[in-house]
Amino acid sequence: MIYKKVLYLFILTAVAVNITAQSISNIIPMPVRVEKLPSSKVKLTTNSVIYFSPLFEAQTQYFKELLAKQTGILLMVKAHNSSSSSSLQNAVLLQQDSTNIDRPEMYRITIRDGIVRMQARDVRGIINAVQTFLQLAPLKKSSTFLLPAVIITDYPRFTYRGMHLDVVRHFFPVSYIKKYLDYLAFHKLNTFHWHLTDDQGWRLPSKRYPLLNAIGSWRDSTLIGHFKDTPARYDGQRYGGFYSKAEIDDVLAYAKVLGITVIPEVDIPGHARAIIAAYPGLSTRPDTTWQVATTWGMYNRQNNVLAPNDSTFTFLQNIFSELCELFPSTYIHIGGDESSYLWWKRDPKTQAFIQEKGLKNEAALLTYFSNYVAGILREKGRKTMGWHEIGEGDIDTSAILMNWADDAKALEIARKGFSVVMTPGKPFYFDHYQSKDPKDSLAIHGYNPLEAVYYYSIIPQKIKDAGLDNKIIGGQANLWTEYIGSETKVDYMVLPRMAALGENLWSGEEKKNYKDFLRRLESSAIPRYRVWGSHFFRNYREWDVKKGG
Repeated sequence: MIYKKVLYLFILTAVAVNITAQSISNIIPMPVRVEKLPSSKVKLTTNSVIYFSPLFEAQTQYFKELLAKQTGILLMVKAHNSSSSSSLQNAVLLQQDSTNIDRPEMYRITIRDGIVRMQARDVRGIINAVQTFLQLAPLKKSSTFLLPAVIITDYPRFTYRGMHLDVVRHFFPVSYIKKYLDYLAFHKLNTFHWHLTDDQGWRLPSKRYPLLNAIGSWRDSTLIGHFKDTPARYDGQRYGGFYSKAEIDDVLAYAKVLGITVIPEVDIPGHARAIIAAYPGLSTRPDTTWQVATTWGMYNRQNNVLAPNDSTFTFLQNIFSELCELFPSTYIHIGGDESSYLWWKRDPKTQAFIQEKGLKNEAALLTYFSNYVAGILREKGRKTMGWHEIGEGDIDTSAILMNWADDAKALEIARKGFSVVMTPGKPFYFDHYQSKDPKDSLAIHGYNPLEAVYYYSIIPQKIKDAGLDNKIIGGQANLWTEYIGSETKVDYMVLPRMAALGENLWSGEEKKNYKDFLRRLESSAIPRYRVWGSHFFRNYREWDVKKGG
């Protein structure tokens, strides 16, 4: 036992040798431009100092901590207000530059003459620079290491680069949400879509509607196996929880340091079973005692829609006001997907409402709900985001729509004037299988291997042919967690597919080279997954698009 402790301490001790940095050809996602310089390599030691512009103070502390974890070198940090760095030596400089850095999220790393200079005009840009620098630094402990003389100039192709996480079907603690944000930052993704409400639970705190937490945040049981299995089996265990305001503030503060926008989603008027379980009067059957859903696949199978009545619209006014108090993001996601018309058709009061308002049909009622909530958000100085279904009616084109359907649907909503985030089920649903191995762990359906994620065209040819390229603002991968009940399984489903997503959204189409991507993945990303203790999918080389059948 003593020997093991001594060995462990020895491994953690910084070794006083010159370790050469990682190759600049291994960076992922691939940078726009890398220029090797004839200058000698730059040495960083325990005596090096990090200097920072005031805007980047929090990011400097983040960088300092990550560098220490990775290399064992804990550097001193100092504010540096001067634009000149000629007197600095053996230093790292995080510098705000709004003159030479002329794009959002752009950064430049210059390594020469004894200085590492990271320049950006905004927080996202400097975080991108930090992530690239950490890929150059060695993944081993040392008291000093050498960096190549180089200039790296880099910026993203798309402004919206997102990852989604459903915390309703299965709930994840703040500690893991912050780790998930670390994953986003490493892969140069800038938006976290936090799916917080659905049929199986309500994960937000609410002062005005306490039963959302007392009742709506908990389900009596959870399905075992696939929802298509017969007979259905349940575990009989009460399951749930919700985030406190302090926990949400903690996540938002951490995301702010990383330059990541957090977009919350409250899904209405469908996917509302947890709401009507807490407040039956908001349903089309107010005389019914509803239960928070214990199964998946609710569409057209179980009643889960809000009724168009005064209580519901008051609820929406209050709950989205609370949401705006909790979250600072410009855009708020209102869901709008899979609103089953069946229950509205069967309800006389809903039919009377449709006639009273002069609505054509149930599809127009969905638009009515969407416009109502969009109006609430507009009064709060916010904007609307939703799934593509809300764009099928007459809603203001200032809303950003997420297209989870096919390219034809993307073209349809782009032609209407909407800005579109591409998040198609094939291949950007990471809850789908990444192998055809019958021994693989349970997933919902479909096959989205790493290669498919990498090669998917964010701007489909149909969009290009129509001259609507500018309507596609980016993309996002979604992780619905019906069959993902642990942090380990989340890791397994998103890694390394998140790396393919990140490069697809960051680098230009003309640079796509899957063979080289795999080389860089295995040189730079996979080693970090191992160091982080992340349980990534290891058989990605075995499964490609052709094996999908």
